[in-house]
Amino acid sequence: MNFYSLNKKAPEVSFKDAVIKGIAPDKGLYFPEQIDPLPASFFEKIEDLTDHEIAFNAIHQFVAKEIPNDRLREIIAKVLDFDFPLVEIEENISTLELFHGPTMAFKDVGARFMANCLGYFSEGEKQDVTVLVATSGDTGGAVANGFLGVEGVRVVILYPNGKVSDIQERQLTTLGQNITALKVDGTFDDCQKMVKTAFLDEALLEKMQLTSANSINVARWLPQLFYFLFAYKQAKSKEKEIVFSIPSGNFGNVCAGMVAQRLGMPVKHFVASTNVNDTVPQFMKTEEYKPKPSTATISNAMDVGDPSNFVRIRHLYQDNFDKLKESLSSYSFTDAETRETMKKIYNNSGYIADPHGAVGYLGLKKYQESHPGTYGIFLETAHPVKFLDVVEDTIGRTVEIPEQIKKVMDKEKKSISIKEYDELKQYLLNR
Repeated sequence: MNFYSLNKKAPEVSFKDAVIKGIAPDKGLYFPEQIDPLPASFFEKIEDLTDHEIAFNAIHQFVAKEIPNDRLREIIAKVLDFDFPLVEIEENISTLELFHGPTMAFKDVGARFMANCLGYFSEGEKQDVTVLVATSGDTGGAVANGFLGVEGVRVVILYPNGKVSDIQERQLTTLGQNITALKVDGTFDDCQKMVKTAFLDEALLEKMQLTSANSINVARWLPQLFYFLFAYKQAKSKEKEIVFSIPSGNFGNVCAGMVAQRLGMPVKHFVASTNVNDTVPQFMKTEEYKPKPSTATISNAMDVGDPSNFVRIRHLYQDNFDKLKESLSSYSFTDAETRETMKKIYNNSGYIADPHGAVGYLGLKKYQESHPGTYGIFLETAHPVKFLDVVEDTIGRTVEIPEQIKKVMDKEKKSISIKEYDELKQYLLNR
């Protein structure tokens, strides 16, 4: 299968080239040329399949021309070596926990899948690949861990100074080896803009092979559809219409869920739940897309004012607003509402939600007000310990530190401070 640019002014490329390029020469995101539904029997008997079998069948059509079946199975086995439990919170509401991987965030799956694909593609290649990535929180740690020690791949992570949690910062600044962290005086949007600028800088591209590990990269974005299939497998026996509520920043996760739906997964609706960075909720009200500077919140991984992947969602629905509205609702919530909900969930069920999961819960409850009887699943995208101060202050109790986090707590943070794109460029050229 080939991949084409959504700007449609660049040649189609293979999965391998789409992964290595990251973004098309015409600045467009890559998209698969087709999405073929899986046979109905796959969903009828999904509870009899292992997670590895589900993932192999789901991703196979997108990568089969470039990765042999045996290697694909090996990659999936390396990526999916932890669980994705569906935990019931209250009647008709469960959370899908995506934080049982090495950095305790949902991005572990995409980052590890991409790292293993790049590792396979770089076997026997002479030129190193430099992975350039912007993070608003969890992407950096997941990418750093996924690519650590991968031969032929260097990783440079840009993160906004003072706008990620201490644990998130430690996960991307303490590893060393082939991982470098650049601390940017600005917001996540500034970091993302620098990354996009680098991909269009011909003088830079003549000197090095750059790719991105943000969800603009197809190998980071597509594997996220696995979670939705794993959730469906666990919820199928409820025999109710399923609604997914996804805490949304760059909108890669909800878009991947929509791809799972195109593969044939039965789902009634998607809810994209955001914090006060409400570009998409406003679009769903007005049909006007008006990006704006991001605002810092306690759910910092969603502090995105111009979400990159929303263009993929619009393309999936052929820019038909009425069709999109049938499948997607989007609501925004304040920090005060988020804290109140974290308290409420804990007091009612004993479950500790992180700020992003709480926003997902809020969006689900809002949707269910007018759609009672649906079975709602909100995504818990990061372990609450990653937002330790906010969580402990809000629910009034200490949270146990898991082993994955203890490993980085005593390590020295190392980063390089930059303000402007030219500093990033000089760093890359002088490495």
